[in-house]
Amino acid sequence: MRIDIITVLPELLKSPFEASILKRAIEKNLVEVHLHNLRDYSSGNYKQVDDYQFGGGAGMVLMVEPIDKCISQLKSERDYDEVIYMTPDGDTLNQGTSNEISLKKNLIILCGHYKGVDQRVRDLFVTREISIGDYVLSGGELAAAVLCDAIIRLLPGVLNDETSALTDTFQDNLLAPPVYTRPSNYKGTKVPDILLSGDFPKIEKWREEKALERTQEKRPDLLK
Repeated sequence: MRIDIITVLPELLKSPFEASILKRAIEKNLVEVHLHNLRDYSSGNYKQVDDYQFGGGAGMVLMVEPIDKCISQLKSERDYDEVIYMTPDGDTLNQGTSNEISLKKNLIILCGHYKGVDQRVRDLFVTREISIGDYVLSGGELAAAVLCDAIIRLLPGVLNDETSALTDTFQDNLLAPPVYTRPSNYKGTKVPDILLSGDFPKIEKWREEKALERTQEKRPDLLK
């Protein structure tokens, strides 16, 4: 998989890909992540990428021309499955969407900033709009990092145990059951006996029951 991220703040996006699972995925050549500074595609001495909005109002808007130049340059080099715009009014990211996008080969992720992007960018270039929640960030960079983490960890070979992602919360519209590790008795609080029994069919049944119980308690909307 190749991911090209268009941003006005590439320095904000570097650290998530320099540690932990994402770093290992890149080092194992399972994914390529390329950051593109939008100002490199701006004309003029001041590298302007934003301007006041027509009709007045507070806040600046990212201009269509530099975004067009950047996307057009990338598309001249390869075919892309999606051009994703990170925006608070997009479709809320969930596990199903992450699963679907993880099957793609080439992605462009556009990070919004200020008051967003010129609407013509959304009309002409964007194929999917994604939000990570009903709140507003200063820009789309952190949201792009969240999306990348959600999809990269699903790529074959990224996790040491490839079955781990299949048992994550939300994979089957259920929250994950409680998990425990050593010691089995900590200050009088014990691990459930069933988990120490070695009876794996019964353990799986217990986990399924606990997952359903936890989902009914915390997220009953998932069961509708």
